[in-house]
Amino acid sequence: MLLSPRAQAHRDGADTRRPRTARSRGLASALLASAVSVCLVAAGAPPTPLGVGDRLFPHLGNPGYDVASYDLALTYSGNNTKPLQAVTTIDGWTTATLDRINLDFAHGDVQSVEVDGEAADFATAGEDLVITPADPLPRGDWMRVTVRHTSDPVSAEGRDGGWLRTADGLAMANQADAAHLVFPCNDHPSDKAMFTVRVTAPNGYTAVANGLPTDVDRAGRATTWTYRTLHPMATELAQVSIGRSAVLRREGPHGLPVRDVVPTKDREVLEPWLKKTPDQIAWMESKVGPYPFETYGVLVADTVTGFELETQTLSLFEKGLFTEPAYPEWYVESIMVHELAHQWFGNSVSPRTWSDLWLNEGHATWYEALYAQERKAERTLEARMKAAYGASDRWRTAGGPPGAPKPPASGQKIGIFRANVYDGAALVLFALREEIGEEAFDRLERTWLTDHRDASASTADFVRLAGQVAGRDLGSFFQHWLYDEKTPPMPGHPEWKPVAPAVEAAE
Repeated sequence: MLLSPRAQAHRDGADTRRPRTARSRGLASALLASAVSVCLVAAGAPPTPLGVGDRLFPHLGNPGYDVASYDLALTYSGNNTKPLQAVTTIDGWTTATLDRINLDFAHGDVQSVEVDGEAADFATAGEDLVITPADPLPRGDWMRVTVRHTSDPVSAEGRDGGWLRTADGLAMANQADAAHLVFPCNDHPSDKAMFTVRVTAPNGYTAVANGLPTDVDRAGRATTWTYRTLHPMATELAQVSIGRSAVLRREGPHGLPVRDVVPTKDREVLEPWLKKTPDQIAWMESKVGPYPFETYGVLVADTVTGFELETQTLSLFEKGLFTEPAYPEWYVESIMVHELAHQWFGNSVSPRTWSDLWLNEGHATWYEALYAQERKAERTLEARMKAAYGASDRWRTAGGPPGAPKPPASGQKIGIFRANVYDGAALVLFALREEIGEEAFDRLERTWLTDHRDASASTADFVRLAGQVAGRDLGSFFQHWLYDEKTPPMPGHPEWKPVAPAVEAAE
């Protein structure tokens, strides 16, 4: 996610039942198992909300199972203020004996639940849907949970995120903790899964989702569109667009299919920007290696969001980024690269916990800044990092150090997206490159992406790998740069100093 200038100023085809790799399952299971001791809830006890122990979002995710795949079937009426009818099917493995199954779901009516084809009782507890199967599920068992429910596109009072209503339909913005406002799920990036999405909408609308199209079925007055991912995905990265849209197709590097989704009326004015994407992908590949997914594209939403968002294979942008004449060309392109870079950093390699967010946003900001420098931005990378160094102490005070951001206010899903995890985290990467050298830094970046592709990884994993690549222990370096209240001295730039905030004149 990248906040818009307005928001910044205001704030300061596969078988979906197949097993994932042992590495991917192990990463998710380790966090789930460590969060809660799971002899999960005697059947007679009242329903209880659970979580996987995330420091920033303690009630997100649920222990006791590992999701393999989601199948979402959504029916849209053509009115973006009315709830969609939906069926969510979840396949997965139990990692403990389960008397109950907790799913995150907080903004829709549940009509029925089945577990392995049999009706199951259900209740709500906090933001959890608590399901009681007819018989306990043994540890290591395969399970299928089917929930028939509605999905409400009108935001809950005091809670943003989930569906975005656009001028002609809907799109999704689930980061960080809002996917469960759209569909029942294990809403934590440590539990990635495959997705199949089926959207039925009146003729005249176009539906697009993550991954590749597998079917378009027109029947009477409605059309059903089906999409499937070829790589596992975190719930916060799910995307569904429904609107009077044009889908523009072009070819990227190595024959990569690139598809952009735009309001039909705006396709001509947006085309000069969209045609830049293949070259931007090639630029990122020259820095970090092959693009990690089956397709990419830009989704332009006719709405005001205050942010852009790296939804997997289809990044979300507000139309104003491309139509506001005050934004220089290099700036718009660098923001496009920011969300593109997330496809590697944050999507292919997802954060193990939300405290690892600096790895997502720091890297996306780093490559955004590199690209901007090459496109003749107003400041060089070094000048931008020097300015960030000057502000870093203030950012740490306001939002916490990059590796331990402060929790968000209740209901404010973008509350953790502060300057400390953008330029503040990119500053950590600049310091690391100064510390270990450019060659080792570039090797670290590529190795990180190769070693953790399609998985979730932590700050500890990055620190460990950086030490291996550098050939020495970097634990103390990262401890100071990621967790200290004050910014450490910059390697190679002893003259850089924090800048004290301006003192307001007395009235």
